[in-house]
Amino acid sequence: MQRLVCSGLLAIATITTATLVTPSNVLAAAPSAYQPDYQQGEAWLDYRLASTTPGTHARNLILFLGDGMSITTLTAARILQGQQQGFTGEENFLSFERFPYSGLVKTYNTNQQTPDSAGTMSAIMTGVKTRAGVLSVGPEQDRAICQGSNTHSLTTLLEYASQQGFATGVVTTARITHATPAATYAHTPERDWEADSDLSDEARQQGCKDIADQLINNGFANGLDLALGGGRQNFLPASQGGKRLDTDLTRQFKHQYPNGQLLLSRNDLVSMHARTPILGLFASSHMAYAYDRTPAEPSLTEMTFAALQVLQQQTQNTDKGYVLIIEGARIDHAHHAGNAYRALTDTIAMADAVAFADRMTNDHDTLIMVTADHSHTLSFSGYPQRGNDILGLVRQPDKLSRAADNAPYTTLGYANGLGANDIDPVTANDSGQTHGRINGRIHWHDDENTADPDFHQASLGHKESETHGSDDVAVHAKGPGSQWFRGLLEQNSLFHLASRALHLTTQAPTATEGN
Repeated sequence: MQRLVCSGLLAIATITTATLVTPSNVLAAAPSAYQPDYQQGEAWLDYRLASTTPGTHARNLILFLGDGMSITTLTAARILQGQQQGFTGEENFLSFERFPYSGLVKTYNTNQQTPDSAGTMSAIMTGVKTRAGVLSVGPEQDRAICQGSNTHSLTTLLEYASQQGFATGVVTTARITHATPAATYAHTPERDWEADSDLSDEARQQGCKDIADQLINNGFANGLDLALGGGRQNFLPASQGGKRLDTDLTRQFKHQYPNGQLLLSRNDLVSMHARTPILGLFASSHMAYAYDRTPAEPSLTEMTFAALQVLQQQTQNTDKGYVLIIEGARIDHAHHAGNAYRALTDTIAMADAVAFADRMTNDHDTLIMVTADHSHTLSFSGYPQRGNDILGLVRQPDKLSRAADNAPYTTLGYANGLGANDIDPVTANDSGQTHGRINGRIHWHDDENTADPDFHQASLGHKESETHGSDDVAVHAKGPGSQWFRGLLEQNSLFHLASRALHLTTQAPTATEGN
């Protein structure tokens, strides 16, 4: 149990994962809910038929983005969560999978069949599909070329919301300057320009600003109320362990916003007040995976709780509400490492945060959306028996399943990544990592601990970093306007549907704002 006390905020919350997500949080809370039968099917039907059509005007929007949270990731994570609770797992639902409306989302960039996070999040934030690697800049602009990029800058959902009186915030477990959170407030042709030391010579000559600089001087200056995440190194000079060449942006933040709050630890978060703007930098780079997190860092649920308390207090006596973007970032990083354990446990951690946000809000005025920016190459196969350990070897009732070389194999694997057959066994062993099955060279034994948190699933082709996938991702929604999130959607349409629900006034890009 973790206790979060925010003095000056609305309440004291006791956060305990066990109470956030239960296997039958909609139907009767009984073990039978894990054994789908005719009666449970009828109960589910009654629940759906009793659901009323939501309104079309949302006062608030909470958008959860699971970075790299593919549909296979959802399936595997729901099974793992159910198994962690002592059930077979297949019948479980992640918290947001109970939402009444869902659909599929196409994820391609304008120049790539398999997308990256910069282009996909920019589509969600601006309503315009654009190139891989660029942040809230139109598709006319080449990546990493500063010249002319300001003429193709696209207004983001948070910027529109701030301009029209909404309180706004962004929360992430990645660096706050990383591609997905940066797309909410920054405009740059290169996602990697996080600190001024990352800028190219051409960018400096043409006057492009790095992302951290844009957060301080544009994001907060234009109404952003809070930003919580990692990435402290991009705000500090080298003399303080950072990457900057010019100045200490944390000092500048405190000077420019004397009423603001700079948070550097979990203790800072739990003792903060609702006074904005708020900048939370809880790690030098990315924040820890959920499995590896120490008490020094807040969890995603704790950051979600704190952000909602601030924004709710900011807007309690106003006509307009708030827009909050929350990223479960490290799902993506674990997939890149070919490490299903951390990808799934971070997915569960995000589902817990969604459940908590759902409890803090109501369906009458708050639209909650849960989606992903892109998929990964994680696959789920092998004919495992019902209730088989989702991280384990494939088993049938009386035996292990075996490949042609007589070695066992796992249910989960990747199309590419670290666990392929051209890894040097000596190097792999020396690295201290547990790699996946390598056909004919490193055989798994029948008692292989494939559920070890450091295990790397097998992959077809070797890459130091597993790639994204190109398949559709899911969107789940509840609250006013949620009925529009169904069917097969273009990714940029999420912006337009959310804007319509909030009654935001937006406009098509002009000659000086994309084309």
